[in-house]
Amino acid sequence: MRKLIVSTFLTLDGVMQAPGGPEEDDSDGFALGGWSVNYWDDQMGQIMGEAMSAPFDLLLGRRTYDIFSAYWPHATDNPGAKPLNDATKYVASRSHRELEWGPSVL
Repeated sequence: MRKLIVSTFLTLDGVMQAPGGPEEDDSDGFALGGWSVNYWDDQMGQIMGEAMSAPFDLLLGRRTYDIFSAYWPHATDNPGAKPLNDATKYVASRSHRELEWGPSVL
């Protein structure tokens, strides 16, 4: 049986939206995107690299799937792209009919 490991970017006051950049997710008027960028250093890169070194699957909600699928398949110069693209994506959604970023399971 595989382990369930939860990895999330979360501020102390509970913000989970758009850690990577201001354009990542500005839905509902969110204007503070990119809040994690100033804190990303070599140590954080090493931790994430280790976390992504073993095979894994992803459990994603519809919005996160949409954001990830618009970016990661095309981010070939990013070392995180291959493990994310290779991972099976399990997507929780009532509105999606097809998932183009495979392998994916609805």
